[in-house]
Amino acid sequence: MSRSDLMKTRIAGVITLIAAALFAQPGNPTMKAIMVHQYGGPEVLKLEEVPRPEPKENEVLIRVIAAGVNPVDAGIRSGHYSKYFGPKPPFISGSDVAGVIEESKIDKYKRGDAVYGYLDLDRGGGYAEYTIAKDREISAKPKSLSFAEASAVPIVALTAWQALIDTAKLNAGQTVLIHGGSGGVGSFAIQIAKARGAKVFATASTPNQDLLKRLGADVAIDYTKQKFEDIAKDVDVVLDSVGEDTLQRSYGVAKKGGFVVSLVARPDPMELEKHGIRGAPLSVAPNSDELAEITKLIGDRKIKVIVSQTFALADATKAQEQAATGHTRGKIVLKVGNEPK
Repeated sequence: MSRSDLMKTRIAGVITLIAAALFAQPGNPTMKAIMVHQYGGPEVLKLEEVPRPEPKENEVLIRVIAAGVNPVDAGIRSGHYSKYFGPKPPFISGSDVAGVIEESKIDKYKRGDAVYGYLDLDRGGGYAEYTIAKDREISAKPKSLSFAEASAVPIVALTAWQALIDTAKLNAGQTVLIHGGSGGVGSFAIQIAKARGAKVFATASTPNQDLLKRLGADVAIDYTKQKFEDIAKDVDVVLDSVGEDTLQRSYGVAKKGGFVVSLVARPDPMELEKHGIRGAPLSVAPNSDELAEITKLIGDRKIKVIVSQTFALADATKAQEQAATGHTRGKIVLKVGNEPK
């Protein structure tokens, strides 16, 4: 290295130290967060010290205790959904959080309140020690749940709710087939459907048959040994989280006038017409009112929360790799901060 290059390196180092010292001042607090500076694989997730955000009107600053890890996080990180939704780099990954209000600019919340919520996918910000949330994104945390359990709820529970209740209009006495019943969305869908008074058929692999029954499925189907269409017939609603061949075979399972809602594909209009059924894709949206309804079901012990693994914030890469396997029971969670005493 030449003398001039050495001098430039030293100057750059001094500038970095000065910048860090400035951020460390009381007026410029910092936090640890998982940053994405470019689209790519799990390796692009970087633990960094970044400026702490400041809440604006109708926002709160949350001290994050735990953050849920979802398959959609990996899709946003990789750029797979960049044409449709998600922030552009650089951004902080994650959209499921549970924590404590640090600063509030929303009348109904005050410092110290325990909350949980789903941060809009176009913003993210959940894998961090602090994050900003809007009124429509959060609700009071269920008292019966730990912060880790609470962070596993919002996106998947709202997805199940909006698919079954808002979109398919599932009612008491109807039947529903839920594909992938042991996963994040599926585990909540089974319980929401049962709380609604429906009969539930659910699919999962052999090791997860016991979980389906514990969640309340009336009929557990082992898709590695059985064809679901031989068991579930003339159902009112099909909830598909698999797509491809599974979705194709599901059209014939729904009764005339029934409904197929898919989380991963747009149902084929020709197949819908051929079978005399209706269908729609689903894109989940934050909804604090519906999250409050889910909170009531949790409080009434009608919904159990399954957290299969927890990781430290610094291990977000490992957490996303595990979530990407598609073989996780329930949810994976990042433990970010200490629970309040």
